Amino acid sequence: MNPPKVFPKISIITPSYNQSRFIQQTIDSVLNQGYPNLEYIIIDGGSTDNTLEILQSYGNSIKWVSEPDQGQADAINKGAQMATGEIMAFINSDDFYLPGTLITVADAFANHRCDWLIGNYLIVNQHNANIQRYIITYKNILRIFSSYFLLSLTNFIPQPSTFWRMDLYREVGPLDISLKFALDYDLWMRFWQISPPFKLSKTLAAFRLHNTSKSGSQFIVQFDEELSVLQRHNHNPLVYFVHKLSNYFISKIYCYIK
Repeated sequence: MNPPKVFPKISIITPSYNQSRFIQQTIDSVLNQGYPNLEYIIIDGGSTDNTLEILQSYGNSIKWVSEPDQGQADAINKGAQMATGEIMAFINSDDFYLPGTLITVADAFANHRCDWLIGNYLIVNQHNANIQRYIITYKNILRIFSSYFLLSLTNFIPQPSTFWRMDLYREVGPLDISLKFALDYDLWMRFWQISPPFKLSKTLAAFRLHNTSKSGSQFIVQFDEELSVLQRHNHNPLVYFVHKLSNYFISKIYCYIK
């Protein structure tokens, strides 16, 4: 792939709280992209581990703030207010980008008329080993047939592999700070009501599951919140039932593999 002739400014935001064992890999995965027009902002919620020492070690390579906040959505909103890029994304402090991701994203935005895009992803454990390949395959297949209706039935969009134009984010408004688990699902639903995403077949990021991650330890609560978000955007009781049924079977699979 030839690199884009123009490098739009990309703002990456990382919300952080007590993830010192993973955040260095996250930061390195962003900075080591070698992307020439990058703004990297980390919003830390007042970590009590050695996160701040890690952040300080990067000097002027990153922008960061550490102060109490109201959770992940609030931290991302703070970062978005600071951001000056044309393209934006957020990556959590236990996930990481694969090499070449930002060049791929810039190239896609330069060559396709789209407001946001989604790529493929990996699921890894605390040791960076690939896990749950069948989930990856299942969601990759769903994205082939992606539509707003299908998104109403199940959330198939991988958050760390999703990027959007800042103009779109400004149009739909900030993240809902009352949401602790399904804040990205709510954002995707709002995005899709403006325009559908462009789909990339390339793997862009790794999503980490570990014993203290929200998705790994509280998926039942996450699914319940996801259903409440669905009701904001779709009032069809049949759609609600199918989404709830999908969550039920997925939760059974998660319980089995644990």
